[in-house]
Amino acid sequence: MNIGILKEKDPERRVALLPELIQGFLKENQVDIWVEKDAGKGSFISDAMFKEAGAKVVSRSDIMSKADVIGSVSGPDEQELSKLKDGQVLMSVFQPLVQKTYVENLLNKKVTSFSLDNIPRTSRAQSMDVLSSQATVAGYKAVIQAADYLPEFFPMFMTAAGTIKPAKVMVLGAGVAGLQAIATARRLGAVVQAFDVRTAVKEEVVSLGAKFIEVEGAKDDQSAGGYAVEQSEEFQKRQMQVVQEHAAKSDVIIATAQIPGKKAPVLVTKDTLKDMKEGAVIVDLAAASGGNCEATQNDQIIQENGVTIIGESNFPSSVPVSASYMFGKNFLNFLRLIISDDNQLNINFDDDIIAGTCVTHQGEIISERVKNTYQYNTVK
Repeated sequence: MNIGILKEKDPERRVALLPELIQGFLKENQVDIWVEKDAGKGSFISDAMFKEAGAKVVSRSDIMSKADVIGSVSGPDEQELSKLKDGQVLMSVFQPLVQKTYVENLLNKKVTSFSLDNIPRTSRAQSMDVLSSQATVAGYKAVIQAADYLPEFFPMFMTAAGTIKPAKVMVLGAGVAGLQAIATARRLGAVVQAFDVRTAVKEEVVSLGAKFIEVEGAKDDQSAGGYAVEQSEEFQKRQMQVVQEHAAKSDVIIATAQIPGKKAPVLVTKDTLKDMKEGAVIVDLAAASGGNCEATQNDQIIQENGVTIIGESNFPSSVPVSASYMFGKNFLNFLRLIISDDNQLNINFDDDIIAGTCVTHQGEIISERVKNTYQYNTVK
Protein backbone atom coordinates (compact mmCIF):
# COMPACT_ATOMS: atom_id res chain seq x y z
CA MET A 1 0.00 0.00 0.00
CA ASN A 2 1.25 3.46 -0.91
CA ILE A 3 0.60 6.51 1.29
CA GLY A 4 1.32 9.81 -0.43
CA ILE A 5 1.96 13.12 1.36
CA LEU A 6 1.34 16.27 -0.67
CA LYS A 7 3.17 19.57 -0.54
CA GLU A 8 0.86 22.34 0.68
CA LYS A 9 0.08 25.36 -1.48
CA ASP A 10 1.52 28.73 -0.42
CA PRO A 11 1.23 30.35 2.06
CA GLU A 12 0.65 27.16 4.11
CA ARG A 13 3.93 26.08 5.70
CA ARG A 14 2.90 22.90 7.51
CA VAL A 15 3.36 19.36 6.22
CA ALA A 16 1.13 16.41 7.12
CA LEU A 17 4.01 14.17 8.29
CA LEU A 18 7.49 14.84 9.63
CA PRO A 19 10.40 12.43 9.01
CA GLU A 20 10.67 11.44 12.69
CA LEU A 21 7.06 10.24 12.63
CA ILE A 22 7.48 8.44 9.31
CA GLN A 23 10.43 6.47 10.60
CA GLY A 24 8.50 5.10 13.57
CA PHE A 25 5.41 4.32 11.50
CA LEU A 26 7.38 2.33 8.92
CA LYS A 27 8.81 0.15 11.67
CA GLU A 28 5.24 -0.84 12.61
CA ASN A 29 3.71 -1.16 9.13
CA GLN A 30 4.87 -2.69 5.85
CA VAL A 31 3.76 0.18 3.62
CA ASP A 32 5.42 2.67 1.30
CA ILE A 33 5.31 6.37 2.08
CA TRP A 34 5.75 8.79 -0.80
CA VAL A 35 6.40 12.46 -0.13
CA GLU A 36 6.06 15.17 -2.75
CA LYS A 37 9.30 16.98 -3.59
CA ASP A 38 9.87 20.01 -1.29
CA ALA A 39 6.86 19.08 0.85
CA GLY A 40 8.77 19.91 4.03
CA LYS A 41 10.38 23.13 2.86
CA GLY A 42 8.04 25.39 4.85
CA SER A 43 8.81 23.39 8.00
CA PHE A 44 12.58 23.42 7.41
CA ILE A 45 12.62 19.75 6.40
CA SER A 46 14.71 18.73 3.38
CA ASP A 47 13.93 15.96 0.91
CA ALA A 48 17.08 14.22 2.13
CA MET A 49 15.65 14.04 5.64
CA PHE A 50 12.51 12.34 4.32
CA LYS A 51 14.61 9.84 2.37
CA GLU A 52 16.72 9.09 5.43
CA ALA A 53 13.51 8.33 7.35
CA GLY A 54 12.56 5.74 4.72
CA ALA A 55 10.18 7.73 2.54
CA LYS A 56 10.41 8.08 -1.23
CA VAL A 57 10.41 11.59 -2.71
CA VAL A 58 8.26 11.69 -5.85
CA SER A 59 6.30 14.12 -8.02
CA ARG A 60 2.84 15.46 -7.19
CA SER A 61 1.39 13.81 -10.27
CA ASP A 62 2.67 10.39 -9.13
CA ILE A 63 0.96 10.79 -5.77
CA MET A 64 -2.30 12.03 -7.24
CA SER A 65 -2.50 9.21 -9.79
CA LYS A 66 -0.92 6.24 -7.99
CA ALA A 67 -1.10 6.59 -4.20
CA ASP A 68 -3.70 4.46 -2.41
CA VAL A 69 -4.00 7.02 0.41
CA ILE A 70 -3.35 10.73 -0.13
CA GLY A 71 -2.66 12.86 2.93
CA SER A 72 -2.31 16.61 3.34
CA VAL A 73 -3.11 19.41 5.75
CA SER A 74 -5.57 21.38 3.66
CA GLY A 75 -6.38 19.04 0.77
CA PRO A 76 -5.81 19.40 -2.99
CA ASP A 77 -7.75 22.21 -4.63
CA GLU A 78 -11.00 21.53 -6.47
CA GLN A 79 -9.35 21.55 -9.91
CA GLU A 80 -7.02 18.75 -8.81
CA LEU A 81 -9.82 16.54 -7.58
CA SER A 82 -10.52 15.57 -11.19
CA LYS A 83 -7.15 13.78 -11.21
CA LEU A 84 -8.16 11.41 -8.43
CA LYS A 85 -9.16 7.85 -9.26
CA ASP A 86 -12.25 6.05 -8.02
CA GLY A 87 -11.43 4.18 -4.85
CA GLN A 88 -8.54 6.36 -3.69
CA VAL A 89 -8.56 7.55 -0.08
CA LEU A 90 -8.12 11.24 0.73
CA MET A 91 -7.24 12.32 4.28
CA SER A 92 -7.04 16.05 4.95
CA VAL A 93 -8.92 19.02 6.37
CA PHE A 94 -11.41 20.44 3.87
CA GLN A 95 -14.27 21.74 6.05
CA PRO A 96 -17.10 19.63 4.58
CA LEU A 97 -19.82 21.47 6.52
CA VAL A 98 -19.23 24.61 4.44
CA GLN A 99 -17.44 23.36 1.30
CA LYS A 100 -20.43 21.85 -0.52
CA THR A 101 -18.93 22.02 -4.03
CA TYR A 102 -15.80 20.26 -2.79
CA VAL A 103 -17.90 17.47 -1.29
CA GLU A 104 -19.88 17.11 -4.52
CA ASN A 105 -16.66 16.74 -6.52
CA LEU A 106 -15.53 13.97 -4.17
CA LEU A 107 -18.89 12.26 -4.57
CA ASN A 108 -18.65 12.36 -8.35
CA LYS A 109 -15.19 10.78 -8.28
CA LYS A 110 -16.35 8.05 -5.85
CA VAL A 111 -13.38 8.84 -3.62
CA THR A 112 -13.29 7.72 0.00
CA SER A 113 -12.60 10.96 1.83
CA PHE A 114 -11.88 11.63 5.48
CA SER A 115 -11.94 15.22 6.70
CA LEU A 116 -9.91 15.21 9.88
CA ASP A 117 -11.70 18.31 11.19
CA ASN A 118 -14.84 16.15 11.30
CA ILE A 119 -13.47 13.66 13.84
CA PRO A 120 -15.99 13.12 16.67
CA ARG A 121 -15.12 14.89 19.91
CA THR A 122 -14.92 11.78 22.09
CA SER A 123 -12.34 10.58 24.61
CA ARG A 124 -11.24 7.76 22.31
CA ALA A 125 -10.70 10.17 19.42
CA GLN A 126 -8.62 12.74 21.32
CA SER A 127 -5.33 11.46 19.93
CA MET A 128 -6.65 12.07 16.39
CA ASP A 129 -8.31 15.45 16.96
CA VAL A 130 -6.55 17.88 14.60
CA LEU A 131 -8.91 20.71 15.53
CA SER A 132 -7.76 20.52 19.13
CA SER A 133 -4.06 20.17 18.39
CA GLN A 134 -4.02 23.03 15.91
CA ALA A 135 -6.22 25.18 18.15
CA THR A 136 -3.60 24.76 20.86
CA VAL A 137 -1.05 26.33 18.51
CA ALA A 138 -3.48 29.11 17.53
CA GLY A 139 -4.32 30.04 21.11
CA TYR A 140 -0.66 30.26 22.06
CA LYS A 141 0.38 32.25 19.00
CA ALA A 142 -2.57 34.66 19.28
CA VAL A 143 -1.35 35.85 22.67
CA ILE A 144 2.24 36.17 21.47
CA GLN A 145 1.00 38.27 18.53
CA ALA A 146 -1.12 40.42 20.82
CA ALA A 147 1.84 41.04 23.13
CA ASP A 148 3.88 42.12 20.12
CA TYR A 149 1.33 44.75 19.07
CA LEU A 150 0.27 45.96 22.53
CA PRO A 151 2.12 49.19 23.44
CA GLU A 152 2.40 48.02 27.07
CA PHE A 153 3.91 45.15 29.04
CA PHE A 154 1.84 42.05 29.79
CA PRO A 155 3.23 41.40 33.31
CA MET A 156 3.31 43.73 36.31
CA PHE A 157 6.73 45.28 36.93
CA MET A 158 7.83 46.94 40.14
CA THR A 159 10.81 49.08 39.24
CA ALA A 160 12.71 52.10 40.51
CA ALA A 161 10.84 54.06 37.86
CA GLY A 162 7.51 53.02 39.32
CA THR A 163 5.03 50.16 39.13
CA ILE A 164 3.74 48.95 35.76
CA LYS A 165 0.25 47.51 35.99
CA PRO A 166 -0.37 44.14 34.27
CA ALA A 167 -2.31 44.02 31.02
CA LYS A 168 -5.98 43.09 31.15
CA VAL A 169 -6.85 40.30 28.70
CA MET A 170 -10.32 39.05 27.82
CA VAL A 171 -10.71 35.73 26.01
CA LEU A 172 -13.94 35.12 24.10
CA GLY A 173 -14.62 31.40 23.84
CA ALA A 174 -13.06 28.85 26.19
CA GLY A 175 -12.54 25.95 23.82
CA VAL A 176 -9.07 24.52 23.21
CA ALA A 177 -7.75 27.73 21.60
CA GLY A 178 -9.31 29.89 24.28
CA LEU A 179 -7.95 27.79 27.15
CA GLN A 180 -4.47 27.85 25.63
CA ALA A 181 -4.76 31.63 25.19
CA ILE A 182 -5.71 31.95 28.86
CA ALA A 183 -2.77 29.79 29.95
CA THR A 184 -0.30 31.69 27.77
CA ALA A 185 -1.54 35.12 28.84
CA ARG A 186 -1.34 34.08 32.49
CA ARG A 187 2.22 32.79 31.97
CA LEU A 188 3.09 36.22 30.59
CA GLY A 189 1.68 37.83 33.72
CA ALA A 190 -1.59 39.31 32.46
CA VAL A 191 -4.84 39.55 34.40
CA VAL A 192 -7.24 37.34 32.43
CA GLN A 193 -10.99 36.92 32.22
CA ALA A 194 -12.90 34.67 29.84
CA PHE A 195 -16.40 34.37 28.44
CA ASP A 196 -18.16 31.29 27.05
CA VAL A 197 -21.81 30.35 26.65
CA ARG A 198 -20.99 26.88 27.97
CA THR A 199 -20.98 27.08 31.75
CA ALA A 200 -19.40 23.61 31.82
CA VAL A 201 -16.01 25.19 30.99
CA LYS A 202 -16.07 27.52 34.01
CA GLU A 203 -14.06 25.12 36.15
CA GLU A 204 -11.31 24.86 33.52
CA VAL A 205 -11.15 28.64 33.12
CA VAL A 206 -10.85 29.21 36.86
CA SER A 207 -8.25 26.43 37.22
CA LEU A 208 -6.00 28.36 34.84
CA GLY A 209 -6.18 31.45 37.00
CA ALA A 210 -8.73 33.45 35.01
CA LYS A 211 -12.07 34.94 36.02
CA PHE A 212 -15.13 33.47 34.29
CA ILE A 213 -17.63 35.95 32.86
CA GLU A 214 -21.04 34.36 33.10
CA VAL A 215 -24.24 35.41 31.33
CA GLU A 216 -27.29 33.58 32.61
CA GLY A 217 -29.73 31.82 30.29
CA ALA A 218 -27.35 30.28 27.76
CA LYS A 219 -28.58 27.29 25.75
CA ASP A 220 -26.30 24.28 26.09
CA ASP A 221 -27.04 21.49 23.61
CA GLN A 222 -25.59 18.21 24.90
CA SER A 223 -25.94 16.69 21.43
CA ALA A 224 -23.50 19.26 20.01
CA GLY A 225 -20.54 17.19 21.16
CA GLY A 226 -18.99 19.91 23.29
CA TYR A 227 -19.28 22.63 20.66
CA ALA A 228 -21.03 25.95 21.27
CA VAL A 229 -24.49 26.33 19.73
CA GLU A 230 -26.51 29.27 18.44
CA GLN A 231 -28.23 31.28 21.16
CA SER A 232 -31.58 33.05 21.39
CA GLU A 233 -31.89 36.70 20.37
CA GLU A 234 -32.68 37.69 23.96
CA PHE A 235 -29.53 35.98 25.26
CA GLN A 236 -27.42 37.57 22.53
CA LYS A 237 -28.54 41.04 23.64
CA ARG A 238 -27.55 40.35 27.26
CA GLN A 239 -24.32 38.79 26.07
CA MET A 240 -23.47 41.82 23.93
CA GLN A 241 -24.00 44.19 26.84
CA VAL A 242 -21.79 42.17 29.20
CA VAL A 243 -19.03 41.77 26.61
CA GLN A 244 -19.11 45.49 25.82
CA GLU A 245 -18.73 46.40 29.50
CA HIS A 246 -15.66 44.18 29.89
CA ALA A 247 -14.19 45.08 26.50
CA ALA A 248 -14.06 48.75 27.46
CA LYS A 249 -11.67 47.84 30.30
CA SER A 250 -9.52 45.37 28.32
CA ASP A 251 -6.11 45.94 26.79
CA VAL A 252 -6.31 42.74 24.72
CA ILE A 253 -9.18 40.62 23.42
CA ILE A 254 -8.50 37.14 22.05
CA ALA A 255 -11.60 36.07 20.11
CA THR A 256 -12.01 32.34 19.47
CA ALA A 257 -15.79 31.73 19.48
CA GLN A 258 -17.00 29.63 16.55
CA ILE A 259 -19.93 27.36 15.70
CA PRO A 260 -19.14 24.50 13.25
CA GLY A 261 -20.69 25.11 9.85
CA LYS A 262 -22.04 28.53 10.87
CA LYS A 263 -20.95 32.14 10.66
CA ALA A 264 -18.99 33.16 13.73
CA PRO A 265 -21.06 35.08 16.30
CA VAL A 266 -20.34 38.81 16.42
CA LEU A 267 -19.37 39.60 20.01
CA VAL A 268 -17.47 42.85 19.55
CA THR A 269 -19.45 45.43 17.56
CA LYS A 270 -18.18 48.65 16.00
CA ASP A 271 -19.94 50.50 18.82
CA THR A 272 -17.95 48.43 21.31
CA LEU A 273 -14.73 49.46 19.56
CA LYS A 274 -15.60 53.11 20.21
CA ASP A 275 -15.59 52.41 23.94
CA MET A 276 -12.26 50.58 23.94
CA LYS A 277 -9.02 52.35 24.80
CA GLU A 278 -6.69 53.45 22.01
CA GLY A 279 -3.78 51.06 21.67
CA ALA A 280 -5.88 48.01 22.60
CA VAL A 281 -5.45 44.87 20.51
CA ILE A 282 -7.99 42.34 19.25
CA VAL A 283 -6.78 39.03 17.78
CA ASP A 284 -9.68 37.36 15.97
CA LEU A 285 -9.16 33.64 15.38
CA ALA A 286 -12.64 33.38 13.85
CA ALA A 287 -11.71 35.70 10.99
CA ALA A 288 -12.22 33.10 8.24
CA SER A 289 -15.82 32.48 9.31
CA GLY A 290 -16.79 36.13 9.57
CA GLY A 291 -15.04 37.11 12.78
CA ASN A 292 -16.15 37.70 16.36
CA CYS A 293 -15.34 41.37 15.86
CA GLU A 294 -17.62 43.24 13.45
CA ALA A 295 -14.68 45.14 11.91
CA THR A 296 -12.40 42.12 11.39
CA GLN A 297 -10.98 41.57 7.92
CA ASN A 298 -9.61 38.09 7.29
CA ASP A 299 -5.84 37.84 6.80
CA GLN A 300 -5.42 41.56 7.48
CA ILE A 301 -4.25 43.77 10.33
CA ILE A 302 -6.25 46.98 10.53
CA GLN A 303 -6.95 49.80 12.97
CA GLU A 304 -10.38 51.03 13.96
CA ASN A 305 -10.82 53.82 16.51
CA GLY A 306 -7.21 53.31 17.57
CA VAL A 307 -7.74 49.58 18.21
CA THR A 308 -5.50 47.14 16.32
CA ILE A 309 -7.55 44.26 14.92
CA ILE A 310 -5.64 41.19 13.74
CA GLY A 311 -7.76 38.91 11.55
CA GLU A 312 -5.91 35.60 11.51
CA SER A 313 -7.39 32.12 11.29
CA ASN A 314 -4.27 30.15 10.38
CA PHE A 315 -1.76 30.80 13.14
CA PRO A 316 -0.66 27.12 13.10
CA SER A 317 1.05 27.77 9.77
CA SER A 318 3.26 30.36 11.51
CA VAL A 319 4.54 27.70 13.92
CA PRO A 320 5.07 25.03 11.24
CA VAL A 321 7.44 22.65 13.01
CA SER A 322 5.42 22.17 16.20
CA ALA A 323 2.09 22.35 14.38
CA SER A 324 3.22 19.78 11.78
CA TYR A 325 4.42 17.42 14.50
CA MET A 326 1.05 17.56 16.28
CA PHE A 327 -0.90 17.25 13.02
CA GLY A 328 1.23 14.28 11.97
CA LYS A 329 0.60 12.46 15.25
CA ASN A 330 -3.15 12.96 14.76
CA PHE A 331 -2.90 11.84 11.13
CA LEU A 332 -1.05 8.60 11.93
CA ASN A 333 -3.29 7.75 14.87
CA PHE A 334 -6.29 7.93 12.57
CA LEU A 335 -4.48 6.08 9.78
CA ARG A 336 -3.85 3.18 12.16
CA LEU A 337 -7.62 2.78 12.48
CA ILE A 338 -8.06 2.04 8.79
CA ILE A 339 -5.05 -0.23 8.24
CA SER A 340 -5.45 -3.95 8.95
CA ASP A 341 -2.85 -6.23 10.49
CA ASP A 342 -1.85 -7.37 7.00
CA ASN A 343 -1.23 -3.72 5.94
CA GLN A 344 -4.35 -3.39 3.79
CA LEU A 345 -7.07 -0.78 3.94
CA ASN A 346 -9.82 -1.79 6.36
CA ILE A 347 -12.56 0.85 6.44
CA ASN A 348 -15.01 -0.37 9.06
CA PHE A 349 -18.05 1.89 9.35
CA ASP A 350 -19.12 0.11 12.54
CA ASP A 351 -16.36 2.15 14.18
CA ASP A 352 -17.93 5.47 15.24
CA ILE A 353 -14.72 7.42 14.64
CA ILE A 354 -14.34 6.13 11.08
CA ALA A 355 -18.02 6.66 10.28
CA GLY A 356 -18.05 10.13 11.81
CA THR A 357 -14.92 11.27 9.98
CA CYS A 358 -15.69 9.74 6.58
CA VAL A 359 -17.37 12.30 4.33
CA THR A 360 -17.75 10.32 1.10
CA HIS A 361 -17.45 6.65 0.10
CA GLN A 362 -18.44 5.06 -3.23
CA GLY A 363 -20.64 7.98 -4.22
CA GLU A 364 -22.41 8.38 -0.87
CA ILE A 365 -22.08 10.73 2.09
CA ILE A 366 -21.27 8.73 5.22
CA SER A 367 -20.94 11.32 7.99
CA GLU A 368 -24.29 12.05 9.61
CA ARG A 369 -23.23 15.64 10.33
CA VAL A 370 -22.47 16.27 6.67
CA LYS A 371 -25.49 14.30 5.48
CA ASN A 372 -27.80 16.39 7.64
CA THR A 373 -26.17 19.57 6.41
CA TYR A 374 -26.77 18.81 2.71
CA GLN A 375 -29.95 16.74 3.02
CA TYR A 376 -28.87 14.11 0.51
CA ASN A 377 -26.44 11.24 0.40
CA THR A 378 -25.96 10.12 -3.18
CA VAL A 379 -24.53 11.52 -6.37
CA LYS A 380 -27.05 13.70 -8.17
